[in-house]
Amino acid sequence: MEVSDDLNFARTFFPEGKTASYLNHLASQYHREVYQDKKLGAKAVLDFYTKDFPLLFYKYLPQLAASFFVFGLFVLMGAYSAKTDISFVRSILGDGYVNQTLANIDSGDAMAVYKKMNQIDMFLGITVNNIRVAITAFVAGIFVGIGTLLVLMYNGVMLGSFQYFFFDQELFWESARTIWIHGTIEISVIVIAGCAGLVLGNGLLFPGTFTRMYSFRQSIKDGLKILMSTIPFFVLAGFLESFVTRLTQMPDFLSILIILGSFALIVFYYVYLPINLNKKSTTCSSSPTLN
Repeated sequence: MEVSDDLNFARTFFPEGKTASYLNHLASQYHREVYQDKKLGAKAVLDFYTKDFPLLFYKYLPQLAASFFVFGLFVLMGAYSAKTDISFVRSILGDGYVNQTLANIDSGDAMAVYKKMNQIDMFLGITVNNIRVAITAFVAGIFVGIGTLLVLMYNGVMLGSFQYFFFDQELFWESARTIWIHGTIEISVIVIAGCAGLVLGNGLLFPGTFTRMYSFRQSIKDGLKILMSTIPFFVLAGFLESFVTRLTQMPDFLSILIILGSFALIVFYYVYLPINLNKKSTTCSSSPTLN
């Protein structure tokens, strides 16, 4: 109540100052601590994914942008490296994968690699591996964010060289319409996991007005919440790769619809929803209080 009173005072007499923003953050934090439902269950999980997390993630949109920029930069570098020296693809993807793909191309089915494994085994293996990559990107942030940047660099270079390899084989469209059915979500969520790692590193490097240890603990909590938010998307990506990507004969319009729908889902949840909920929260908290 005292913080709320101070917040009203600051908004009245110092509306343009940083004090009002700081007190608003404290008031919101205390309000959640006091009034949130402590019971566990389906409602708590639903509230986390639909309300609590998007509100939290709003302040980390700059880290998301930085993660996306770094990843995109190294995708371009990977593609350029493959263009200047096609043997670079083998050093990144491995001789085994390249030779198998070339054999599939010669047999007339370039995407055969997605059809050979049992769907359930493929789903479990891919989902677990994707979650492992995300955890690695997050934990690597403990090295003041540099470890996370290296994970983003490696995956970006791999994607760029991988996509250029198919371009060099004159199979860019066939590969893109197939691979990005699952890759849209898979790659997007790796970038988001990179964001979680940068949050962890920033908490250690830039504690602000808090002690370094307190800031670090908070960044771990927030980073873990970001990581948790990706799990349903990794499950969805694993499902698409195991059960849908193998349907290489589906019409182009259906592939494009899945790809655009996946992209829209990611943008809606990680960009639009945090911004929209934050606007509503700010509007509600700035409404006059009747005494």
